[in-house]
Amino acid sequence: MDLNVDLNDLDLNTYGEWPALIKGIVVVLIVVAVGFGWYHFHAQGQVQRLEQERKREVKLKTSFEEKQRKAANLDAYRQQLAEMEESFGAMLRQLPDETEVAALLVDVSQTGLAAGLVFELFEPRGETTRDFYAELPIRIRVIGFYHDFGRFISGLAALPRIVTIHDVTIKPVGSGVGGEPRLALDATLKTYRYLEEGPER
Repeated sequence: MDLNVDLNDLDLNTYGEWPALIKGIVVVLIVVAVGFGWYHFHAQGQVQRLEQERKREVKLKTSFEEKQRKAANLDAYRQQLAEMEESFGAMLRQLPDETEVAALLVDVSQTGLAAGLVFELFEPRGETTRDFYAELPIRIRVIGFYHDFGRFISGLAALPRIVTIHDVTIKPVGSGVGGEPRLALDATLKTYRYLEEGPER
């Protein structure tokens, strides 16, 4: 077989007479070109779609497992939600409505007097509206002994309604019987009222 055939002498009309090696090379080139074209124009898109579907399968599997865990705990979640609603309802009942605020103010002042404190200032301030409740601050200044303040704050905590104490300062103002220092407590008490119709405008 003569491999030194001049490529210019090859004629497409007489390809049957080409040397076998050259015919083999041409066939391989045609097969490679057809294979590349088939992959590029047809199979590549399918491979990309297959990869996308595999990623989607992983996401769906993760989502399914998460939903399965939630479904397995659904009864526990429902019970927890019911307990939270009951607890929230109990807390809302501790917020006085508008008609009970005056009685609550009396309870606060009586708690202080029962603890042995003397009120120098008891000043309810303007009500502030929040999301679903209103906040009523009360500036107080009371005179007494250290343990009296403890009884007063314990009494506030024991009230059936929510009362919080803020901005507390305690200063000495003299001595009582037996040399125990008398103190002045300045603070802001806050009580809260539930807004049934939402925030007031």
